[in-house]
Amino acid sequence: MFFAILRIFAPKTSTMIIGYDAKRAFSNATGLGSYSRTLINDLARLPLQLRLYAPDYGICYLRRQIVRSDNIRTRYPRRLPFGGLSKALWRSRGILKALRRDGIKLYHGLSGELPFGISKSGVKSVVTIHDLIFLRHPEYYHWLDTKIYAWKFRHTVREADHIIAISECTKRDILHYAPFVDPSRITVIYQSCAPRFGNQGDCPPCAQPAEPTGTVPLIPRYLLSVGSIEARKNILLAVKALPHLPSDLSLVIVGRHTPYTDTVAAYAEAHGLSHRIQILHDVRDEQLPALYAHAEAFVYPSRYEGFGIPIIEAISSGLPVVACTGSCLEEAGGPDSLYVDPDDEQAMAAAIRQVLRGAEGREERIRRSRDYIRRFEGHDVAQQVYDLYQQLL
Repeated sequence: MFFAILRIFAPKTSTMIIGYDAKRAFSNATGLGSYSRTLINDLARLPLQLRLYAPDYGICYLRRQIVRSDNIRTRYPRRLPFGGLSKALWRSRGILKALRRDGIKLYHGLSGELPFGISKSGVKSVVTIHDLIFLRHPEYYHWLDTKIYAWKFRHTVREADHIIAISECTKRDILHYAPFVDPSRITVIYQSCAPRFGNQGDCPPCAQPAEPTGTVPLIPRYLLSVGSIEARKNILLAVKALPHLPSDLSLVIVGRHTPYTDTVAAYAEAHGLSHRIQILHDVRDEQLPALYAHAEAFVYPSRYEGFGIPIIEAISSGLPVVACTGSCLEEAGGPDSLYVDPDDEQAMAAAIRQVLRGAEGREERIRRSRDYIRRFEGHDVAQQVYDLYQQLL
């Protein structure tokens, strides 16, 4: 099989050549992609040679978010005959030949997967496990998908030399659903967010909606929620809280359209709240900082997460956060964000009132939260990952 080297630069002096599963980095605009791109960019500053392996070119604007650095090279397969199936086979099996040929010492599966047989290939491996929601809450998935994901998960943690869990919550889930894994093989290394959050400058408060109606200015005073609009994310709780909040306060919901979106819209219509919600679907990654910058507070009522990177983005942008109990969100938001039961709309409204502009202690809450999330800054996260690589090699 032949491979095309997209970028060839003069390499830095380094003894560690690390391969990365870059599929999500090039094609996913949400959490998995953000994690991959941010970590790659931060690791590029360290004495490493990074080789990014992806089954295709992905999405242009996401690929451009990877820094141009002389220690990064990108590899793609060439002449795959069967489209998507061939790409999947290359990523799960064919890639091993390329890893050995390229002198890869260690391969990092950034999105919970490793190639079959890597444990016998002579290439060390690390895998990042983000969440096990498909096992913890299978009701949010098609039954066949849960079986496939569960099989892949158990295969991957058996193959991996080491596992990175992005939260203590995820580590607990790994040990619960794969009790054969030695806890010493798991390291919790938190996720960091892209540095553009908190550096918005004078970006206007606008975004491109799904409908072809042009750029739509947002209402002057709004709560923000970012994430896929699906039942697990539970944004309907925030909609139900609106009648208990100031009448000039609206809710802006950013995420891909799902059938649950229609449920939320129907509820708002039936309860006379449609004028107080704005749902945006096709918001580009680079537009998010402006949306955060002009919001009054951030709400994240998800029932279960592996980490909750939008909370870090919001706090980095200077917003107070209201989230829900039941998973790892307290780890992400820290003690100065507020957390409520995911079925208690009155508690949600009460918590939101505590963080609105003019509320007592709001600015101190924001300051302490920003201090708390320094532990998730990119350089610290990258250094922890780098140290782990050194231990394994």
